[in-house]
Amino acid sequence: MYQIDAAVTAWINNWTGHAPAVDFIMVWISTLGVPLMVLAVALQWWPPQPDRTMRHVVVAAGLSFLLGLGINQLVLLFVQRVRPYDAHVTHLIIGRTVDFSFPSDHATASFAIAAAFLVHGLHRRGLAFLAAALLVVLSRVYLGTHYVSDILGGAVTAIMAATLVRAAYRQNTRADRLITGIL
Repeated sequence: MYQIDAAVTAWINNWTGHAPAVDFIMVWISTLGVPLMVLAVALQWWPPQPDRTMRHVVVAAGLSFLLGLGINQLVLLFVQRVRPYDAHVTHLIIGRTVDFSFPSDHATASFAIAAAFLVHGLHRRGLAFLAAALLVVLSRVYLGTHYVSDILGGAVTAIMAATLVRAAYRQNTRADRLITGIL
């Protein structure tokens, strides 16, 4: 299984260095993709018409994001996978990082946002966030920082987090009305 993962990862990363404009765009997406997604979620707190349902989903997306990244930290205590560039699978075109590869925090963060919108029934927005998440994770493999399986692991963590938040953080509860009534 590792050979397939490494081969697909290397194939995606092999495109680096052939088109400087594409390299630049991928670095830009990798660097700013998640922060721009977070900003896009936060801006939905103030729609033209006050909407507590949207605010509920915004809070759920934030909780899914944080829970997913928290789960990643627990996984990293047990799974300490070296980065593909350290295993000589990929060629890195950005700065090195000191943490381990599995699961991908970028994948977890971006897919948690998309999954939160999807599990709450906001499909059009969820699909738009999913498209953005796919660009973010493609950029991470393209740049040489992650294996494809790191991305899949992050996506699974994100979906689990969004599902847990959906089950635990219910709309129209006292806590939800308090939170969504702010500002």
